Parts: sequence; C-alpha cells; structure tokens
Amino acid sequence: MQMESKRLMIRDFQEEDWASIHAYASDPLVTEYTMWGPNTEEDTSNYLKEIFQMMKQNPRDSYELAIVLKENGRLIGGVGLHRSKTNAELGYCLNSHYWRQGYATEAARAMSEFGFKELGVNRIFATCRPGNVGSAGVMRSIGMKQEGHLRQHLWFKGGYHDSYLFSLLREEFEARNT
Repeated sequence: MQMESKRLMIRDFQEEDWASIHAYASDPLVTEYTMWGPNTEEDTSNYLKEIFQMMKQNPRDSYELAIVLKENGRLIGGVGLHRSKTNAELGYCLNSHYWRQGYATEAARAMSEFGFKELGVNRIFATCRPGNVGSAGVMRSIGMKQEGHLRQHLWFKGGYHDSYLFSLLREEFEARNT
C-alpha cells in the first residue's frame, strides 16, 4: 500500500522502520494525549507485529501507514484508517520535531481521500483529548466537524479522560475537494 501527497509518501511500514517509530512512540511529549505510551522497546516491537498482521487481512480493513518525507526519505510518523462497514476511524501521530508544519493535515487529508474514494466509506471520524489543540486543529483543517464531547468515557494512564468527537461525511469531503 502506497500513496503520495505533495510533500509526503504514505506507505506500509517495514521492519527497518522500527527505530523511527520508536523515536516518536517513546517520546512523552508525543504520547501525552494517547491511550498508549510512552512505548518501551517491547511495546514498539509488538506494535510493528500488529501492523504486519493488519497487512495480511483480505480484504484489508485496517491501515497503519508510515508518513515519510519525499525530500529525504525520513519517516516522521504514522497515520491510520480503520474501516467498519460504512465508517472509518482516522488517527495520526507525528514525531514532535515535525509538528506545526502541516504534515499531519496533509497525511490526514490523503487518508480521508483514500477512505472515501478507495474504501467507499460514507463517514470518517476521529477523536482527541480536549487538551490536544493541535490534533483538533488538524481535524478542523481537513473539514471535520465536531460532533460532541464524550465525558470521562476512557480510562487509561490512571484516570478517566474526555474526548472530542469529530467527523467528515463523503458529501462534505467531495464539496471541499472538487
């Protein structure tokens, strides 16, 4: 699986990506708002094993893909899309050295296009913790609308957490991208 955007190559992960994945997945700043992490080396190895299992699905409904800079081939993060019938959940994670440069937005937009055009979903949704203003900004910039505020619906890292729920419908995506 591989796709391109203006500045990015978005492709299946490979075994040799382990060090680049671990660099961001073990960073407390990157994982502050995630349900996982900071990763141990074992956590990152297990994550990569899960990805390789996803790649064997037929038909494939789950995609966890590497975000790679075209200009130098550097892996800077990951983006995922997980389909369930007519819906798909979008997620992304970037090495903090590459925040605020539009890369997450570019990757999220490319994955949304893939979901609507290739997978045929009608709705793509995503969540973020209320404090994660960067992630909420990415969702808004690709046209997602905030549907709700889920209060204390998750337990992780020793406490209950809220989430903002965003979504984008196929018709909204098409209207923005025609």
